[in-house]
Amino acid sequence: MIGRIAGRIDWRGADHVLIDVRGVGYIVHCSERTLAALPGVGGMTALYTDLLVREDLLQLFGFPTLAEKEWHRLLMSVQGVGAKAALAILGALGPEGVSRAITLGDWHSVTAAKGVGAKTAQRVVNELKDKAPAVMAMGATPPPVPDAGEGGESAPVAAPPVAAPRDANAQAEALSALTNLGYGPGEAAGAVAQAANEAPDTDTAALIRAALRLLAPKG
Repeated sequence: MIGRIAGRIDWRGADHVLIDVRGVGYIVHCSERTLAALPGVGGMTALYTDLLVREDLLQLFGFPTLAEKEWHRLLMSVQGVGAKAALAILGALGPEGVSRAITLGDWHSVTAAKGVGAKTAQRVVNELKDKAPAVMAMGATPPPVPDAGEGGESAPVAAPPVAAPRDANAQAEALSALTNLGYGPGEAAGAVAQAANEAPDTDTAALIRAALRLLAPKG
C-alpha cells in the first residue's frame, strides 16, 4: 500500500498531478481544493495517499492531511458515494466543512458537491455521524514537504494517545476536534465546558454537536 508520496510536481491536470519520486512518476488524483493549494510545476510537495484497486483500474488519491484521507475513505463507505463523489464533497466543503455538516446533521451542505443529491447527502450524514468525532480528533497536520534533496523519504508516524477516563476523554476529544476546525483554544474550551456542564454524561459526538451550537453565530 502506498501511504505517502513526496516529490516534485512534473505536470498538473484538471483532477490530478504527476509527482516525480526519484525518477518514478505517480499520477495522484486530488480534490479541487487540494489542487488549488499545491505548488506549480517544479514545486515540491507531499501528500498522504490511498490506493483504490479495481479489476481493471488502479487509482492513487492524494490528501494534505490524514484526517482528509480518512474522510475520503469513510465517504466511500456510504452507498452511492464513489471515489469521485467523495473527492467532490471534500472539494466543496473541505474536511472541516464535512466535519461540521455531519456533526450537525446538515445534509443540505453536502449537496453543494457536484453530483451529490439530497438522498445521498442524507445517507452520508446518517451513516457517518457517529464516526465524525474520531476523524475530527485526528487533527489537520499536513505531511512534511520534502526539499529538493529529500527524495520522498517517509516521516515517522506518531504514537497513539493513551486512553483517558471516559468523561475527561470525551471533553479532550471535543476540544481537539473544535480546535482542529479552526476555533480558538479559549472559545473552544468555554463551549466544551458549558456543554459538559449542561449534559455531564454525554458522549463525544453529542458534546461536539452541543459545543458547535453554542459557537454558531447568533441571529
